[in-house]
Amino acid sequence: MDKKNIMIVGTSSGAGKSLLVTALCRIFFKDGFKVSPFKSQNMALNSYITKDGKEMGRAQVVQAEASSLEPDVNMNPILLKPSTMNKIQVIIQGKSIGNMSGIEYNECKKNFIPVLKESYEKIKNKVDIVVIEGAGSPAEINIKEEDISNFGMAKIADAPVLLVADIDRGGVFASIYGTIMLLSEENRKRIKGIIINKFRGNVEILKPGFEIIENMTGVKTLGVIPYANIDIEDEDSLTEKYKSFKLNKNSNKIKISVVKLKHISNATDIDALSIYDDVEIQFVTERSQIGNEDLIIIPGSKNTIDDLKWLKESGIAEEIIKRARTETIIFGICGGFQILGNKVKDPYHIEGDIEELNALGLLDLETIMESEKTLVQYKGNLKVDKGFLKELNNIEIKGYEIHQGITQGNEKNLTTDNRTIFVNRNNIIATYLHGIFDNKEFTDYLLNKIRKRKGLDEINNNISYEEYKVKEFDKLEKLVRENVDIDAIYNILNNSK
Repeated sequence: MDKKNIMIVGTSSGAGKSLLVTALCRIFFKDGFKVSPFKSQNMALNSYITKDGKEMGRAQVVQAEASSLEPDVNMNPILLKPSTMNKIQVIIQGKSIGNMSGIEYNECKKNFIPVLKESYEKIKNKVDIVVIEGAGSPAEINIKEEDISNFGMAKIADAPVLLVADIDRGGVFASIYGTIMLLSEENRKRIKGIIINKFRGNVEILKPGFEIIENMTGVKTLGVIPYANIDIEDEDSLTEKYKSFKLNKNSNKIKISVVKLKHISNATDIDALSIYDDVEIQFVTERSQIGNEDLIIIPGSKNTIDDLKWLKESGIAEEIIKRARTETIIFGICGGFQILGNKVKDPYHIEGDIEELNALGLLDLETIMESEKTLVQYKGNLKVDKGFLKELNNIEIKGYEIHQGITQGNEKNLTTDNRTIFVNRNNIIATYLHGIFDNKEFTDYLLNKIRKRKGLDEINNNISYEEYKVKEFDKLEKLVRENVDIDAIYNILNNSK
């Protein structure tokens, strides 16, 4: 098979582009092809560190996993991370080049086209098929001249395009027609099929619309994907599963409150906890929501100082300190780790105007924000001789670090690394490692400690998070195969050049 590609664009953000790319990657992989995802520009606070210490969006990491590939930063050459003061951190081929305003970025992003071409060629040369993901809507007529994410990238790759539309929002045929008609004639010609996503009901009711929309646009509808509960990591924190709700105080489940920080990043760290049937998770934004949990998690943050300030002003910080005096386990990850110390200092104004802020004081540590960002994968063993985690002495843990701060102080580091990256004092646990709960032995132990406190039987989960993700990839593959004309997609691939 010659080198092939196909691009997925959506009528809007959240239409299902990422999930469809994941599905097609899985389908092509299961059909015996070497396939890779590619997204020219990704805006998200969920990121990942590759083996060579480069930062990329987690959506393409998930798609790479579905393709049985090691994540490669060239799959996502431009990553934009919203920061503060109306700025975004711009990451090019895995390395930050600094913060820009939206206007500044739009003015210079065409300068990155050679980077996109270089990364795309590197990916294309390694595989049989590249599945390219667009971003937002391709019909933003106010900024189409600066487009490098949708048809701008389709032109670079000379790729045929599938348009996915979300019927759950209503007005699906209007959104399809409007999107196609707002495109230039050149771009309209690239669209080879329509896929309708998130349908609830009898598909026969929709079928009369297929012929009408084809007559109006010249594009066939290739399938309707039913609304389904597929548990695959989300592109960012703006998703249904990260919404707040009230924990059921009368249940025997393990109750976990995750603080939904204003600048929450890598919220996917929590996903591995959700595969346990007796775990209930809520994301909290108000102090009144805290007080009925067994475990409080302070997750990562793109702006630790601003989030620490918000924690204090909202009263959530005071509630966490109160709960820390009880048996409630307080667990900080990355920015959450920094927040649990005594102070966070920012002498170089990396995060804003505040140079120093007292933190929660639950660990005897201080963090200083440095201009150099730590980007590294970690694999090592815990070294614990006493305390809450002593039975985990010598277990292997792995994860990855993404942080600007250097944390030091009088708490004992529990890893073999010389840096302070994992500490535990009584019921306070903190780490710089994203993906910590992906470590099955560690998470099973932590949850069983909580079960024992609650008088519940211990449970050893019989499936790892990695195995769970594979099952979900295969569920997604089956769902799309059964509801989309995959033969037609292969014909598009084979006739696109």
